[in-house]
Amino acid sequence: MKTSTLIKFFPIVLAIALILANLHLVRAEVVQIERDFQPDPLTLSGKSGGFEKSNCGNISATPNQVLEVAESLPYLRLTVESEGKPTLLIDGPEGRFCVLGDNYSQEKPEISGYWQAGKYSLYVGDLSEQQNDYTISISQQKMPQK
Repeated sequence: MKTSTLIKFFPIVLAIALILANLHLVRAEVVQIERDFQPDPLTLSGKSGGFEKSNCGNISATPNQVLEVAESLPYLRLTVESEGKPTLLIDGPEGRFCVLGDNYSQEKPEISGYWQAGKYSLYVGDLSEQQNDYTISISQQKMPQK
């Protein structure tokens, strides 16, 4: 009788396990970016790094954030701030590329310029193989001259 009880509940337990296992697949927040968005800068946050090794450090299997750029923008700037050695892997309409920090950006991954309309998956990675809190700043304002 115990075996038949287990068999009855097995499909329910399996369904719950599959739902919980797939929750991480929908964790990426989709953010709409339109011309003259407010507030500017827009900030997003999360946890960097992950268990997937890539040419852009360790990243998560799914994007940390997804940007949907409604119309092509002549200028958009993304900056990542985090402890460790953060990276930014962008997978978008123009391809997949990695942004690393440098001396000019004070080791913060930063990219700016023209952005074509479309969806951009953002993976905030880390070269130090750790996970840290991060903040992405998105702005249409050009940086002041240094």
